[in-house]
Amino acid sequence: MTGLGILLPIALGMGLFGLAAFFWALKRGQFDDLEGAANRILIDDEGPDPS
Repeated sequence: MTGLGILLPIALGMGLFGLAAFFWALKRGQFDDLEGAANRILIDDEGPDPS
């Protein structure tokens, strides 16, 4: 029972930390352009190899 009393606050604290990190990233604009990064990998900027 004492293990539950120790682990429960730790788990709640980690959950709140993760939620705060998510909202921080959301506020900083990390999730603004989801389609651009997915499409950028398909664009071939380089031409054919001259050799």
